Amino acid sequence: MIRELANPTRFMSLSGTLLPWVTGLAMLLLGLGLYMIWFVAPADYQQGEMVKIMYIHVPAAWLSLFFYMIMASSALGTLVWRHPLADVSQKAAAPIGAAFTLICLVTGSLWGKPMWGTYWQWDARLTSMLVMLLIYLGILALWRAIEEPNRAARAVSILTLVGAVNVPIVKFSVDWWNTLHQPASVFRLGGPTIHPSMLVPLLVMALAFTFIGVALHLSGIRTEILRRRVRTLTILEAERLDAQAA
Repeated sequence: MIRELANPTRFMSLSGTLLPWVTGLAMLLLGLGLYMIWFVAPADYQQGEMVKIMYIHVPAAWLSLFFYMIMASSALGTLVWRHPLADVSQKAAAPIGAAFTLICLVTGSLWGKPMWGTYWQWDARLTSMLVMLLIYLGILALWRAIEEPNRAARAVSILTLVGAVNVPIVKFSVDWWNTLHQPASVFRLGGPTIHPSMLVPLLVMALAFTFIGVALHLSGIRTEILRRRVRTLTILEAERLDAQAA
């Protein structure tokens, strides 16, 4: 199936069929999640209603790492397997991952002020997440700095794989160092420590964010394929006009 999707025309056909369904499911889950947050999920006995920032902050943090792993996989596809759509996938994923990382940092700061008494603290989790945003921005800048797509893809793939070392640092920073953040409470060997009344809305929002991200990713890939087709046609037309003029 991966080989079949390597054909841009086949990918455009399949993604065009899937995109409305993915988008519709994302909106349905988002509506359900927001309803559960406001009318089902209880307030925390310590944090009160401020705990509801968690339902945006945590999924955004998960998706920021998820999309970086998509980029790292795409970078391998570019450098090792020469997959025709790998660099397209990577380019489409970068702004989405950067947006989720920014949402994570902003909501975390808003949550941290009433809980910790400060918007920002240079602890391991916060600092490594800020580094993640800077890596995303660096990748986006590098894409724009190199005009030729193949050269840009190779350079960005190398930078992406180098930056991937930050992913486990973000993930395990609360275990390796003493930070303000609590350890993992959802994905852990002993099972979740969050009460189901809070866990279920959190997972629904995580699914909603995931489908939103997938819909944006598919749209981004389709847009980039069309942009490259227009670029190719423009170059061919320019060469034809030059040949006629000669």
